[in-house]
Amino acid sequence: MQKEELLLIFYFVVVIFALIVFVILFFIAFQRRKDKLIMERIETQQKFEKELTDAQLEIQEQTLKNIAWELHDNVGQLLSVANIQLNMLQANVSPEFSPQIKETKDVVTATVQEVRALSKTLNTDVIQHNGLIASVRTELERFNRLNFLHAELKIEGEEKFIRSEDEIIIFRILQEFFSNVIKHAKANILFVFLCYREKELEITVEDDGTGFDTSVNRDSSGLHNMKSRANLLGARYELASQPGKGTKLNLVYPLKS
Repeated sequence: MQKEELLLIFYFVVVIFALIVFVILFFIAFQRRKDKLIMERIETQQKFEKELTDAQLEIQEQTLKNIAWELHDNVGQLLSVANIQLNMLQANVSPEFSPQIKETKDVVTATVQEVRALSKTLNTDVIQHNGLIASVRTELERFNRLNFLHAELKIEGEEKFIRSEDEIIIFRILQEFFSNVIKHAKANILFVFLCYREKELEITVEDDGTGFDTSVNRDSSGLHNMKSRANLLGARYELASQPGKGTKLNLVYPLKS
């Protein structure tokens, strides 16, 4: 009888042990399935967000391209016609009005040049053709020419190949920063530093303007655009600013073979 009881206890222990193992294996399988579903959901969400961002960027680029065409073809043409009419007017007015007409002509001519220069920085095709460095230099030269502030560009290292679509996104990030500097910073100096390394391009942009509290302005659409574009590139992005101490952007783009 004692032997049968021991045998029964042994079977009971085996059954309990088997049940515990089954529960553990079931829990592990369930957890793996759950983790897999979570990862699939995250990947789907990330894919959706990337496609949405790509679509938004494509729409923005097409809009900017259309604006560039309008500026170059329509506005530029109208200003050129105005310049021609001023030439005709100058030939038919008394000499005392000639200085004023000439001054107006100079303003119109300068406006035509600036409109066409602006259209080039908005047109994706022109940026692709000129490349990142030339596009940034053109933008900074325009700021200097218009006397907005003193802009300086410094380049270190040997220029590396960057896919044209990535160059456009990098340039748009910088344009957003430049735009904020011109509109809000009240800066006197804008400094841009491009450092080409073996596997990355580090871009530092800073101004000596009024600065701002990043915790208060974190929902700004401009700041959000810069950060989302940097994420799209897989680049490290950091924006630092303090009231009265200017603003600094640091962007590290991983170069792709």
